[in-house]
Amino acid sequence: MADSKQPPKKQPAAKKPAQASSAKMSEADLAVADLQMFAREYEDDNRLLKRALIVAAVFHLIVGVINFPTLNSNVNAEEKKAKVYVVQQVRFKPPPPKQEQQIPERKKKKVPIPDPTPDEPEPIRMPEEEQPEIDLPDTDLVFDIPEGPPPAEPEGPILVAGDVVAPEKISAPQPVYTEMARKARIQGVVIVQAIIDKSGDVTNVKVLKGLPMGLDVAAADAVKKWKFKPATLNGKPVDVYYNLTVNFRIQ
Repeated sequence: MADSKQPPKKQPAAKKPAQASSAKMSEADLAVADLQMFAREYEDDNRLLKRALIVAAVFHLIVGVINFPTLNSNVNAEEKKAKVYVVQQVRFKPPPPKQEQQIPERKKKKVPIPDPTPDEPEPIRMPEEEQPEIDLPDTDLVFDIPEGPPPAEPEGPILVAGDVVAPEKISAPQPVYTEMARKARIQGVVIVQAIIDKSGDVTNVKVLKGLPMGLDVAAADAVKKWKFKPATLNGKPVDVYYNLTVNFRIQ
């Protein structure tokens, strides 16, 4: 019975401070969490504010760029309008013309001249007789201009131009084809300048365009044997410069 009346065992009192410390720690954690949440919201608000400021700045910049030309043109127009100066010309009235005083002319009186010989009679003047027109015969009248002296004949050879009639070819022997040129099969044209005299003979032959292997010499020798009807000026034969061509072809 003595054992049944034993008082109940009490829990140790050391556990109470641990519970109190755990409660205090939970409150501190809540405060820290609140501060962290506040800091995050503050940072988010700062970011949104920066973004809003950047967007506003970009928007104002775009609006300024769009409106700048019109503003600039308006400013330039106002400057141009401000620089217009109107100058009014002062016009002076010209002085009235001076009226010239007209001096009246003196009237001239006719004074009769007395006759120095009043006793002598006045001379009798006979009317002048008209002279008859003389008809000249037609043979004495000259209407045509007399012809001048004939033109002088030119000295030396002249060019074929104007009133000069070109010479005409009468005979033209063919040139001799050199053996070297024939073997080399050279073909072409040789142009020479010569003088065709009053007799139609060819003289003073000069090669203007030649061919190799003796063909230019053969052309000059052949041209010297050609015969022409001489050129004429006013119906008279004259010496002329004339260009001649010689063709070399292998048949």
